[in-house]
Amino acid sequence: MGSLSFLTLRGSAFFPYLEAVGALRLSVFHEYPYLYEGTMAEEFHYLRTYADAESSLVVLALDGSQIVGATTCLAMTEGDASFRVCFEQQGWDLGQICYFGESVLLPEYRGRGAGKVFFEQRLHHAAQLGAKWATFCAVDRPTNHPRCPKDYRPLDPFWETQGFQKHPELQATFVWKEIGELIESPKTLTFWLKALSSNPS
Repeated sequence: MGSLSFLTLRGSAFFPYLEAVGALRLSVFHEYPYLYEGTMAEEFHYLRTYADAESSLVVLALDGSQIVGATTCLAMTEGDASFRVCFEQQGWDLGQICYFGESVLLPEYRGRGAGKVFFEQRLHHAAQLGAKWATFCAVDRPTNHPRCPKDYRPLDPFWETQGFQKHPELQATFVWKEIGELIESPKTLTFWLKALSSNPS
């Protein structure tokens, strides 16, 4: 493995990379805790949101020319309605929120600082958008889930070191097919938030 480099893309510049990032998501999210069994067609539909959005930022982690990781963000106003609804119901101003999508990285490249770079790049972009809040969500799984690997380490402590706090009152429901399911089913995801330096509260 070589040293990692990072490529930042905005809006339509992401189009040429949809297939590569879709394949990466299918691989990484197949792991616990998402256990995702998706299709490339679903990936194209989802990822086009970022390619079509004027406010989006995509950061790719590269080992040479190979894409080994990716992260995304955009203004919440351009994000999927499934992720907006709980904020709308509680009276949040969506125009003040930057939504952080996935951060996916192949297992052999983890622990080398890419996660911190992904957060730094997205937080900088959120500030450029004038957002007062940064947020992302993560799937909820019981501690005794039968598919949880013995060596699984939740990312909660890392997210806390990046300044994010879990908000159990803010939850989204998203539907996908997971390993062992015959059909897709709804899953609950809980949001984490960070107040940005431009936020006076």
